[in-house]
Amino acid sequence: MTHYLCSTCGVQYEASKEAPAHCPICEDERQYVHPGGQSWTTLEQVQKTHKNIIELVAPNLYAIYTTPDFAIGQRAHLLVTPEGNILWDCIANLDASTIDIIQRLGGIRAIAISHPHYFSTIVEWSHAFGNVPVYVHALDAEWLQRRDEVIKFWSGPELALWAGMKLVLCGGHFAGGNVLYAPAGNGLLLVGDIIQVSSDRKTVSVMYSYPNNIPLSAREINTLHAAVKPLEYDAMYGAFGRYIKTGAVAAVDFSLERYLRHIR
Repeated sequence: MTHYLCSTCGVQYEASKEAPAHCPICEDERQYVHPGGQSWTTLEQVQKTHKNIIELVAPNLYAIYTTPDFAIGQRAHLLVTPEGNILWDCIANLDASTIDIIQRLGGIRAIAISHPHYFSTIVEWSHAFGNVPVYVHALDAEWLQRRDEVIKFWSGPELALWAGMKLVLCGGHFAGGNVLYAPAGNGLLLVGDIIQVSSDRKTVSVMYSYPNNIPLSAREINTLHAAVKPLEYDAMYGAFGRYIKTGAVAAVDFSLERYLRHIR
């Protein structure tokens, strides 16, 4: 019995004797099946050809990413606090070196996931760090491909954590799409690509599907904007190494208002 990984999205599936016939996450219009066809791998195979980088990107904030890129190529982030560290989003590759370095940084108290594209190997990560809880919004429960008692569904507009941190439901990209707010410094948001930091590092984008260029509706944009409006933050950290270190509120306000003007 093997826990197969989809090679295109990197999500791990329930153990089976043979690779699954389909990846519902890739077959959804927000993602895509590789033009060469559906293919599968395993965590053990990925470990042989890839390694992880753990990079300090801000005080007490580490980016964790795989080289060469695997699947979607997103970054996870480890936010270090005196009350315990939180892993925001997840990557598929997990090896002994990664575990050792993170343990030296204080381990992981909990994992929080922005949306299903980054479910990856969340159960493996939780088990490696003492079966810590993995927070997934209940609106995205249907997309889980590997279930385990460590998965903790939350509902409603917010989930309070510790050290002033909280998960905030935004919707948009997925119904359960959420961001992590932390009051550290002048306040920061970890956003995955629920809010996508643009290449200029001065603006952002929001989409229903990034690879297939499907926009959000005005209603969805307004809902997302209303969710983050009350938050006090200055920095924003996205899933692909693009960060806004200061002025993030102004970037969001300007970008979403511009977006609405164009789609009208």
